[in-house]
Amino acid sequence: MTSQREVVVITGASAGVGRATARAWARRGARIALIARGRDGLEGARREVETLGGEALVLPLDVSDHDAVEQAAATVEKELGPIDVWVNNAMLSVFSPIMEMQPEEYRRVTEVTYLGYVWGTLAALRRMKPRDRGAIVQVGSALAYRGIPLQSAYCAAKHAVQGFHDSLRSELIHDGSHVRVVMVQMPALNTPQFRWVRSRLPRKAQPVPPIFQPEVAAEAIVWAAYSGRREVNVGWPASKAIIGNNFFPGLGDHYLARYGYDAQMIDEPEEPGRPDNLWHPLPGDAGAHGVFDDRAIASSAEFELNKRRGGIAAAAAALLGAFLLFRKKR
Repeated sequence: MTSQREVVVITGASAGVGRATARAWARRGARIALIARGRDGLEGARREVETLGGEALVLPLDVSDHDAVEQAAATVEKELGPIDVWVNNAMLSVFSPIMEMQPEEYRRVTEVTYLGYVWGTLAALRRMKPRDRGAIVQVGSALAYRGIPLQSAYCAAKHAVQGFHDSLRSELIHDGSHVRVVMVQMPALNTPQFRWVRSRLPRKAQPVPPIFQPEVAAEAIVWAAYSGRREVNVGWPASKAIIGNNFFPGLGDHYLARYGYDAQMIDEPEEPGRPDNLWHPLPGDAGAHGVFDDRAIASSAEFELNKRRGGIAAAAAALLGAFLLFRKKR
């Protein structure tokens, strides 16, 4: 499969990680279907894709609508060709204590952040599985393993995606399918969502530091699509949260109870009643970056090492073998 005419579908493509990922595939000359609710952001993404050498198809829709997602997949294949890569990335969240959450808010976040992934995966599989090729990337989070306070709906949805991913991989292996699926677990990212998200916090929200730029996530998504991995952690903070929760979940509960509230807020009061994007997209084109450029990290040494872990392991084994041989000869 060549990269020049690949057909890539990206949900949540109007801003943040999806926007940065569209740029990354555009540099490869891909044909890219851009899916999101907001027309302004989609048109901005289209212009960037075309400027960078790609081809763009704008598909404004809500991924919680199964029929709309299925129709979008059919349109992509008609207009651009067989889908090579499908990236599930669209998300919503609510920053709120659990006792203040409303039933419709849980339902809405679940329908977009979890079921939107399911509908996208099904639309991709219906086309990829008969051809026995293609890749589906689930954009996850360290929060798929370690829930944190004040984001219960989002954490639960990402946990659900992780379980769905495990089930899907097992079934594809059972069927002997060559369709690849990978989940990419993200760290805190500098995206516009922290000024869009519905929030009941007393102060404005922030991603829990350290914060990475969305281009770090985009690079990981593109790489993961061809990696053959089942899961990719991006950045040491994501790995630390996931590994730590495997061994010391109770300690994590108490640590987050003490520090997890303030870590998600800056020292600036929230604006009561400000517009949010839970039910409808906000107007305008926000681009890929949020408001934390002055603190965001543009690369991840841990991810670079992760990409090369096979070579590093082989080199380490060779050094160990040489050392043991040297000791034996002494």
